[in-house]
Amino acid sequence: MDIQDKAGNRTRHFLIGSFTLLLLVSTCAFLYLGYYTSSASKESIDKVGSMYMAGINKQLSAHFRTLMTLKLEQAETVVEVVSTDTGDADQLYKELIYRIHIRGFNYLALCSQSGDLEMLYGEQIYLADPEPFYDSLRKNQEKIAIGKDESGNEVVLFGINAVYPMKSGQQSMALVAALPIEYIEKMLETDVSDDLVYTHIIRTDGSFISSAISKDYSDYFTSLYERYTDDSPKKIETYIDSLSTAMQNKEDYSVILELGGSRELIYCTLLPYSEWHLIIVLPFGALNQTVESLNRDTTIATILVFSLILLMLLIIFYIYYKASGRQMLALEAARQEAIQATKAKSEFLSNMSHDIRTPMNAIVGMTAIATTHIDDIEHVQHCLKKIALSSKHLLGLINDVLDMSKIESGKLTLTEERISLREVSDAVVSIVQPQIKSKNQNFSVHIDNITAEEVYCDSVRLNQILLNLLSNAIKYTQENGTIELSLYQEDAPLPGKENFIRTHIKVKDNGIGMTPEFMEHIFDSYSRADTKRVQKSEGAGLGMAITKYIVSAMNGTINVESVLDKGSEFHVILDLEKANEQEIDMVLPPWKMLVVDDDEILCRTAVDTLKSIGIQADWTQSGKQAIEMVKHHHQMRDEYQIVLLDWKLPEQDGISIARQMLQITDMPIILISAYDWGEFEAEAIAAGITGFISKPLFKSTLFHGLKKYMHFLETQDSTGIDMDLAGHNILVAEDNDLNWEILNELLSDFGMNLDWVENGQLCFEKFRSSAPGYYAAILMDIRMPVMNGIESAQAIRASDHPDAQKIPIIAMTADAFSEDVQRCLDSGMNAHTAKPVNLDEVISLLKKFIL
Repeated sequence: MDIQDKAGNRTRHFLIGSFTLLLLVSTCAFLYLGYYTSSASKESIDKVGSMYMAGINKQLSAHFRTLMTLKLEQAETVVEVVSTDTGDADQLYKELIYRIHIRGFNYLALCSQSGDLEMLYGEQIYLADPEPFYDSLRKNQEKIAIGKDESGNEVVLFGINAVYPMKSGQQSMALVAALPIEYIEKMLETDVSDDLVYTHIIRTDGSFISSAISKDYSDYFTSLYERYTDDSPKKIETYIDSLSTAMQNKEDYSVILELGGSRELIYCTLLPYSEWHLIIVLPFGALNQTVESLNRDTTIATILVFSLILLMLLIIFYIYYKASGRQMLALEAARQEAIQATKAKSEFLSNMSHDIRTPMNAIVGMTAIATTHIDDIEHVQHCLKKIALSSKHLLGLINDVLDMSKIESGKLTLTEERISLREVSDAVVSIVQPQIKSKNQNFSVHIDNITAEEVYCDSVRLNQILLNLLSNAIKYTQENGTIELSLYQEDAPLPGKENFIRTHIKVKDNGIGMTPEFMEHIFDSYSRADTKRVQKSEGAGLGMAITKYIVSAMNGTINVESVLDKGSEFHVILDLEKANEQEIDMVLPPWKMLVVDDDEILCRTAVDTLKSIGIQADWTQSGKQAIEMVKHHHQMRDEYQIVLLDWKLPEQDGISIARQMLQITDMPIILISAYDWGEFEAEAIAAGITGFISKPLFKSTLFHGLKKYMHFLETQDSTGIDMDLAGHNILVAEDNDLNWEILNELLSDFGMNLDWVENGQLCFEKFRSSAPGYYAAILMDIRMPVMNGIESAQAIRASDHPDAQKIPIIAMTADAFSEDVQRCLDSGMNAHTAKPVNLDEVISLLKKFIL
């Protein structure tokens, strides 16, 4: 905010200063106008002159090239017409002379291979630079050169290949025709008839070929010193040096030179087929007069509209100021974001180095300790427990990094499948229980108005959202702190979404909270809260970024409220499609019940849910009051048929309260808790407690949990969680020996018989050759040699084995992304479970499909 305030102050100061400056500029505008107009005129003249000179140069060069080409073609025509078949050399020479003469040439010669020129017509010619000329002719190339006759007159030579007998008895290699150089000068002068420019044709050394001042000065360079005696010789010398360099390098040259009090645009270019340079000079005097006349008219018009222009400038300036302010704020925000991203990634690498090494050190260290105490079973079990926890933590870090990589590459996809919100919630609560217990935290789950338990959603990603939120709450909440998970539903308010239900998920804690500054970046990648306050909390800093992306991909929203040192609350809203399910009639007899829990919201929602299934219930938040209520109803002979009792109550635990209630009357008492039943099962049963129902209390949870305690005929449980898997034959396709050994040890303890094959091809062959009904299920790895798991599953489903369509095939692989799950299901598999092996999940799936 300090940066923005400083930027705002600078902008306001800039605006005030700009307005003041604008008034001063307006006052001085007329004084400046003359100077500006003059400068603009000068620049315009320079541009116009450059364009004009470029056109003149192109015209002259094209004309010179055309002229040279024409004379070469004329000489070629003579060679084509005059043949050597006449047999009479004199007659041949006469014919050549005649043909050359009528084409305007003044000289004719035959050139031998040795470079001797034998004149047939005109004075003897001598070349100024003969070797390049003769070399080109020997290569059968046409060539033009400069030379002089015996009288000293300069001539232009045109050489073309021709074989004729020479008087010396040799055969010629070329015919050479020539013209006086004045012919060329005259043609060029004719082409340029313009009062605005004048031209010089000079050699590289400055000597004139053609110029109006050639009679007065010996060469072009000397003429500059003699014509501009008042100008600095150094300036002239610099110009001559740069011009000479350009001519020697055969480059075009252009310069605006101020000599003799006037400015001139000078353009120099090499003429084609020659060693001559054309210099075109454009004096700016005439142009200046024209432009100045135009400037006067323009100034008058400017004075008339100046006020209007000033007003428009003020408006434009104001708009520009506003736009610039927004742009500067956006640029500053982008800069700060880039800085934060760079800093976050640097911190991420540092944190990950520590966070990965920490569980790795634990795994290595505990393995070493277990090895040294191999005979101490209790010590080894302790080490193995630590190794398992560290392995799970390391796996979580790796999964976060892989998920973030998928997100940043745009490859993370969602799979729509039918799920039960109750099952998802139960699974998540079960997973976080050990973490909550280790920090002795208070954990409560609120369920309210859940009208659609069965919905379509990506269960893996929904699990990930809940686990990320709860894991963060646990991680950043102190020991004995409080964490709340709330779920409730309402009709989707958007039109066209009648089949959708708006589901709210809230995770609230009273932990360390967040600063407003950090809340702005809570969903950025690689971000974690203040390092000093969470230095013992490990993580990649990717959980919230992944959660935000998944929620957005589900077309939902996520918001956060937090107060430093007081806690945080995350609120996720998802519109989920309701599953078209045939609901069973959830109605129980109108028994009278008592709900005891220190959470008022849970009590109220539980009573409402019980009422929806036909049960009338009272509730209280106090254990003492609950005992009094049971005593009162017993005395009134209006007994409670069943009591739902929270395990953790503020005054005393639920087991103690249950003992006191059972001393009053004998009735079913069911403990309710979000904690693991195994922690207090033995004590609870010893106290006379009838059973246990796990929070959260969905409608189906209460219905199925209560009816077995009320002596109803219970329909067969589709999951078969109480049935035995012993004796069933399982076919395992796994190419890794260690993975097979682990799986064999784990599943053999349940009495199952496992057969092992090392690739998908062997799996297919083993199944095809088995007797019908022999194998109860197939556990299939995906990445295997010869034939992978996908191909093997497809081959099994396509086979003629009687069990091909009904045998359960469960993918067991490290390919754990949603698209990998979908690929397995599309190939004909029944389910997917990710490595490392989760024994509870594997057993649950086997029971689901076998029993």
